[in-house]
Amino acid sequence: MKVQRSGLSLMALSASVLAITTAQAGQAESNGFIEDSTLDLLARNVYWHMDGHAPGAQDNREWGQGFHLNYSSGYTQGTVGFGVDLNGYMGIKLDSGRGRSGSGLLPVDSSTERAEDEFGSLGGAVKMRLSNSELKYGQLRPYNPVIAVADARLVPATATGFQLTSAEVDGLLIDAGHFTSSKDFNQAGNRDGFYAGYAGVEGGNVDYLGANWVASDALSLSAYASRYEDLWRQYYGNAIYNLPLSDEQALNFDFNIYHTRDNGKSLAGDIDVTAWSLATAYSVGAHTFTVAHQRVHGDQPFDYLTLGGGGFQDSIYLANSSQLVDFNGPGERSWRATYAMDLASYGVPGLSFYVSYIRGDNVDGNKMDATSAYAGDYADSEKHWERDVNVQYVVQSGAAKDLKFRLRQATHRISGTSDVDSDQVRFIVEYPLSVL
Repeated sequence: MKVQRSGLSLMALSASVLAITTAQAGQAESNGFIEDSTLDLLARNVYWHMDGHAPGAQDNREWGQGFHLNYSSGYTQGTVGFGVDLNGYMGIKLDSGRGRSGSGLLPVDSSTERAEDEFGSLGGAVKMRLSNSELKYGQLRPYNPVIAVADARLVPATATGFQLTSAEVDGLLIDAGHFTSSKDFNQAGNRDGFYAGYAGVEGGNVDYLGANWVASDALSLSAYASRYEDLWRQYYGNAIYNLPLSDEQALNFDFNIYHTRDNGKSLAGDIDVTAWSLATAYSVGAHTFTVAHQRVHGDQPFDYLTLGGGGFQDSIYLANSSQLVDFNGPGERSWRATYAMDLASYGVPGLSFYVSYIRGDNVDGNKMDATSAYAGDYADSEKHWERDVNVQYVVQSGAAKDLKFRLRQATHRISGTSDVDSDQVRFIVEYPLSVL
């Protein structure tokens, strides 16, 4: 089982544009360390029910409350500005128990097999800015196609290391990082490592370099290269093209591709995989219709970076990566159809929903080497499907403005050995508060 990355491709494009715009504000516009400070509190309540249907499978049902407190200072004035970011995260168990824990929502005490009553962490980072370039060191939350730490449970995951972002050229964002340790979203410490999610093998440090270029209002391009020490080198490319058809109609094309080769000690064995996806979306008024095709070329699955708490992260930007499975088996082909609707046009601003159906086949697990970390995980000619439903409402005004309710349901059925039949329900309530 895995956790879906929280953004869609169009959202990723918007985030890139926002990041570039923010960086371009630059050191010249700094008002001071205190003057530009912000302090934000987020309260998140999550109910998580995973019903696995395999013989002996555990029915995970947990409920918890999370709190995120984030302080971000401004930068000192001058040619080079300095600042700090501080965070405090806390998760509290509201309901769990022996036999129902293990969803990944809460840490589990290995001696009692029960979820811990509470967990938390304190962290921070120091930062400096020169012109439109920013360097940070500490507990960070990198989010890009090769290392994207998730925020899908009570509190977010973090990674410890350096991150440099630079927007010296208009429309171009350079992103580079070096990370040495991590904290998953159900852990309290900051000293865990990085793992290959499907191989279950721990590697060493993570390094990456990437560029995001907004070429025009219609076209956005991205490219990343990364090294996961003693596991793999991974390369990524993306192109997004928007084609307006009228005031209320548009087409969007989103192409993603990865290539992964084993590296160093090759702790997961031989890896030589290319995976790509192409999604086409047609929007008309409040409605968006999307079809996507995804393929994996290679004798191993397309694997990606995760952390040590047992949940999957968001370091996969392929179109058919979904709430429960990624459709990333060796040789796999998959199709997705999605319908989304924003009910603001019908007099209910803040209410939206989508439904997706994904089907995958052609999985062939018989060609990989017997010494591979993935050997035995996949049968020949596997087939499976997933259906996802998401409903979200955000309060638009009043004392509860920005209060968010989100209901997610997913069903997965498989003819094969790489996963199990399962049903999952998540109900999430969030309330953000800007203190400063």
